[in-house]
Amino acid sequence: MNLHKKVGQMMIFGFKGIQPSEEIKFMIREYHIGGVILFGRNIGTPQEILHLTSELQEEARRSGYERPLLICIDQENGAVRRLGEGATIMPGSMLLGATQQPELAYETGKITGKELRALGINWNLAPVVDVNNNPLNPVIGVRSFGEDPKKVAEFSKEAVRGMQDAGVMTTIKHFPGHGDTQVDSHLDLPVIDHDMDRLQQVELVPFKECINHGADTVMSAHVYFPTIEPELNRPATLSKRVITGLLREELGFEGVVTTDCMEMDAISKGIGTPKGGVEAVKAGIDLVMVSHLHDRQEETIKQIVKAVKEDDISMEHIEDSIRRINKLKDRYLSWAEIASNKEVPSFVGSDEHQKVSMDIYQQGVTLAQGQLPLPLNKDDRVLVVYPKNEYAALVEDKRYSTMTLGKHFKSIHEKTDVLELQNPIGDNQIKGLIEKTKEYDYIILGTLNASLDHPQQGLLKELAKMDVPVVAIAIRSPYDVRLLDFAQATICTYEFSQPALQLAVEAIVGSKVIRGNLPVTIN
Repeated sequence: MNLHKKVGQMMIFGFKGIQPSEEIKFMIREYHIGGVILFGRNIGTPQEILHLTSELQEEARRSGYERPLLICIDQENGAVRRLGEGATIMPGSMLLGATQQPELAYETGKITGKELRALGINWNLAPVVDVNNNPLNPVIGVRSFGEDPKKVAEFSKEAVRGMQDAGVMTTIKHFPGHGDTQVDSHLDLPVIDHDMDRLQQVELVPFKECINHGADTVMSAHVYFPTIEPELNRPATLSKRVITGLLREELGFEGVVTTDCMEMDAISKGIGTPKGGVEAVKAGIDLVMVSHLHDRQEETIKQIVKAVKEDDISMEHIEDSIRRINKLKDRYLSWAEIASNKEVPSFVGSDEHQKVSMDIYQQGVTLAQGQLPLPLNKDDRVLVVYPKNEYAALVEDKRYSTMTLGKHFKSIHEKTDVLELQNPIGDNQIKGLIEKTKEYDYIILGTLNASLDHPQQGLLKELAKMDVPVVAIAIRSPYDVRLLDFAQATICTYEFSQPALQLAVEAIVGSKVIRGNLPVTIN
């Protein structure tokens, strides 16, 4: 096998469309890339997804692959999910943390893994094992199981076990921790400057637990840790001290290490994606992920090949990575199973899976303060108001940004009006809303990361002065609760998924009891 194809096996590339693009087929044929990553842009119906993954594998088989492609996806559930209509909506991490029941993380992982594998997706880039102890974190937040390292470790371990039992590879991310940042690494380079004692007691706890219980892969963080890496602004992904020193040698991880996407601004606007790929491999990375642009993908391979030819990267280093990748593939993948995967099984999106999901949602959606149900009479006028969801972070999928809160309330209470506010909310809109509230007996208020959004905070201050009773729903960040002490009751859904919002409405009117407990501290 030529050097380009050897290096190609260390690449994970993305593409556009619900059918294999000519560019990705070229990469499979010419470079024998190790795998592909799917995003919302690749997702159609379950049958279309299975057709896509089957076509990708067939292209690999025709190209002489000894082992099938890795096909991965970010199906974290909750705020970050890629599968759409026809698959079961499962709860995200912080809602699971609010259940206080790690076994429910196992159930969620197993159903998620079972449906992914049925669609030909063999590797989930989940769970997030970051400890979210920073209320201002714009990119992790509800993607984490909570703020307690031991609880995050327990939930993470169970989520991994559930997916593995369903036959899907897992990823613990973002090593060595992305929970205590105030910067989104999609947009800039975050810095975490804690000393090693603190990292050992908090950030590293879930990673160590999952590694000790058989984690498949670890994803690196594009975060700078000056305590570990002396070179200024060298992110963990490019740091040999982090990847080889801390992860491999100190924590004893022998599996596959992958980068996060190398086109994120923390890398692409610094060292650049292709050179970043070289430095990542030198640091000890096995799989380099370039999710979007074909030119950057091909250039990354060429730069790594060049580095090998110039002895900047040893051939032994490349061979070691390929051995680890092949060992992972041999554990989970076979051409025989792929060949028999023709029709979507009936359990994908089944009533049984949906019932399990709703039961878990009921255990996690949280009454954070006050009492429910509302003493609602049939003649009471209700206004449901919330800001338009423009999605909260770049990793989230715009396809799922429509909220159904108003629709659910109208289906239960006839005299309901719905007002979706622009985001950000303007001063004139706030004034108009305050005047309008006088016409109603109750306000059902949805907030969307208000703790990070000054215009929403201005609206809350004005609503606090009104006499109309308010029930608040912190639709995403539970930290919004600290701004909602004027509300008669406050519910945390942790995500804008349809089941979570439906349960919030049912709790308000008294047809369901919600049982979650906050997994983070609200000061």
